[in-house]
Amino acid sequence: MTSKPWLDLLGLINGFHVTQALHVAAKLRVADHLKDGSRSVEELATLTNSHAGSLYRLLRALAAIGVFHEAETRTFALTPMADCLRANSATPLGAWAEYAGSDYVWQTWGNLEHSILTGENAFQYVHGKGIWEYRTERPEQGAVFDRAMTELSRGSAEAVIAAYDFSSFGRVVDVGGGRGLMLSAILRAHTRMRGTLFDLPGVVAGAKTVLSEQGVIDRCDVVGGSFFEAVPVGGDAYVMRVVIHDWEDEEAIAILKSCRRAMAETAKLILIERIVAPPNEMPATKFSDLNMLVLPGGRERTREEFGTLLSKSGFELTQIAPAGNINVIEARPHA
Repeated sequence: MTSKPWLDLLGLINGFHVTQALHVAAKLRVADHLKDGSRSVEELATLTNSHAGSLYRLLRALAAIGVFHEAETRTFALTPMADCLRANSATPLGAWAEYAGSDYVWQTWGNLEHSILTGENAFQYVHGKGIWEYRTERPEQGAVFDRAMTELSRGSAEAVIAAYDFSSFGRVVDVGGGRGLMLSAILRAHTRMRGTLFDLPGVVAGAKTVLSEQGVIDRCDVVGGSFFEAVPVGGDAYVMRVVIHDWEDEEAIAILKSCRRAMAETAKLILIERIVAPPNEMPATKFSDLNMLVLPGGRERTREEFGTLLSKSGFELTQIAPAGNINVIEARPHA
């Protein structure tokens, strides 16, 4: 922030410029081409099959905000932020940048006004169908989204494991667990634990590669299905990472009740979710809430809203453990 409010506001208004610049840089895999050291813009243009002059204009703009570093010789190198765009970064965000600037997301956010005026889901309004159906019909878009979710799991897994003690559980069922990176992290931290990864068949089809790479395939079952119908039984803990926020209360309760039917009385429900802070705090969660409004049609929730949602689904909220920019919400079944 500067000392001039109008300049600060102007920067926020023009924030979409940064989103699209990062989208293009991520899609071209510029950061991956710089992993072994700096390169000239001409080299990068050849590697990315792009126009050298235009690529230079893109990269110098991103360097001006610290994403890359520009030398006087028109060469570019990674910075700590740019390193997060690499596919193998410890805290990767490249796939999220690629997803966030994609045409169908861009078009939907362009209709935020429709959601605000009507309360309706902008994605349904723009595309004539829900986002899950849309991605199923377009596997290439679904693959980018799945990769983004896997990367975000990698970035938050360490904080989640540090914040919450999973050691008492013999089997963890990851419901809506994508390709299994979050579950893999839990299993690696607890070598006697077993896991069950559960998600749509088309999603878990790519999970065995991830589980093998993470060294936990021998301790993990992979099951395909819909959490609106039934989830696997036999878990001591049922984990859902940023699943419930994708849905409005009616659908969220249906998912939670499906878990409740599968759970023994002694099992625990573990939700990994953002929590909406009091007024004037934590803008990231509140903008994520707008993202839920326009894209999947869900919402971020306050602590009190989670308590009510869980109670209506057959659970009692027992604790909330902050884990970086996210929270681990524990609940137990009640009669």
